[in-house]
Amino acid sequence: MSSSENSQLKISKLLIANRGEIALRIMRSAKEMGIKTVAVFSEADRNALHVRYADEAIFIGPAASNQSYLVGEKIIQACKDTRADAIHPGYGFLSENAGFAQQVADAGLILVGPSPKAMQIMGNKLSAKAAALKYNIPMVPGTEEAITDVAEAKRRAIEVGFPILIKAAAGGGGKGMRIVDGVNDFEEQMQLAVSEATSAFGDGAVFIERYVTSPRHIEIQVLGDEHGNIVHLFERECSVQRRHQKVVEEAPSSVLTPEIREKMGKCAVDVARSVNYTGAGTVEFILDENLDFFFLEMNTRLQVEHPVTELITGIDLVKEQIKIASGEPLSFNQEDLKINGHAVELRVYAEDPNNNFLPDIGTLQTYKTPKGNGVRVDDGFEQGMEIPIYYDPMIAKLITFGKDREEAIQRMIRAIDEYDITGIETTLGFGKFVMQHQAFRSGDFDTHFVGKYFNVESLKNYDETEALIAALVGAKLLKNKNSIEKFDSAVAKTSDWRKNRIKY
Repeated sequence: MSSSENSQLKISKLLIANRGEIALRIMRSAKEMGIKTVAVFSEADRNALHVRYADEAIFIGPAASNQSYLVGEKIIQACKDTRADAIHPGYGFLSENAGFAQQVADAGLILVGPSPKAMQIMGNKLSAKAAALKYNIPMVPGTEEAITDVAEAKRRAIEVGFPILIKAAAGGGGKGMRIVDGVNDFEEQMQLAVSEATSAFGDGAVFIERYVTSPRHIEIQVLGDEHGNIVHLFERECSVQRRHQKVVEEAPSSVLTPEIREKMGKCAVDVARSVNYTGAGTVEFILDENLDFFFLEMNTRLQVEHPVTELITGIDLVKEQIKIASGEPLSFNQEDLKINGHAVELRVYAEDPNNNFLPDIGTLQTYKTPKGNGVRVDDGFEQGMEIPIYYDPMIAKLITFGKDREEAIQRMIRAIDEYDITGIETTLGFGKFVMQHQAFRSGDFDTHFVGKYFNVESLKNYDETEALIAALVGAKLLKNKNSIEKFDSAVAKTSDWRKNRIKY
């Protein structure tokens, strides 16, 4: 059932088809609206916070997501068993699955999200481009259709001009993506891209774009209702990435002029209008060194980084999603929306930045979150819990807000220092490295930030701390009090890259 079939659809009970921090975040807004909440959980999440927080909880299967969170039939059955009216998919899992969206509609349930048709069109980068071209949205030069013939693809690549980017038409997250600097490497890289896309998405279709050498990743938040109203809520800068996936986000961008912001916002609204979009969505753009922007894709769901938009606009995006799904018109227009202050988000992952950001697992031996003015933590863990191996390794989102960018950054540095996590590696130290780096502070950075600046030299102090930890262990074994006191003094003078792991 879509909300267009009825002008008002009362949602009294909402099932959240997700887990962790996003499930909790959605539940909190729903409860503030007087809506009952239902959690679903796998074997690995029996004791998870979202399960305990919800009004009801339904077990849906083994830990592996393809046997639990990704099984649409189980989600819909859980709705029927609990008599839930609607499903909020969060992000990830089934959130951009057009087939699942259709299943929800066929079951007579409300999906807090766009129509299956809009999801299907925007879920494929080529059909998304075709829809956006109706409104003359700027595009990176390249092909407008999938290419499978290697010889033809090579010819088109030469026409576009190297370096070029081979991209999977389906999916995201950097999978099925290859940068090719010259014609001699093209065939091998295309075959690798097709193979990876087939493996990851079941679809080997790829296309070609000119590679922008110094790109910034800028995205625009949009909201559309069932009454034809669509607005944008300004931009988010998402250029600090590892493996083509975001780690640090902020709003607004430090480089957009009011004129460019207005143009990008209008383009984002037009992209949404091209598919009669309803709900919350994000239109992603690439920005080159000349501040020219080009359409990348549209994400038909709530984004991980939505809190920074909420902080600078004062709009609860989850509540707006639920109202839209209920058939309500937007209660504000574009002229009502203003940027107030600045917000920065760090994704706190259970990853080891010193080892190519490889995921880490273990027990949160210590887990204490920062507090104070302008600090928000969206998380789904508490002290003593295990980080499971089955899902995304994100522990939390740390968000800070200030009257301007400088205050938001300084608050982030303070909050990172206060965040106390032991038992696993995290990206907290990396986050502080970013916040203190001149390129980030000046706003002069792009998506190559990690590759350019985060290297062995940047971890020099980290290595010194490792040596000091070894010295501490030796001192403890010898019960040498003087050595321990010297260690304490030395740690105070070195990087706090691993300060939150030093417990004795």
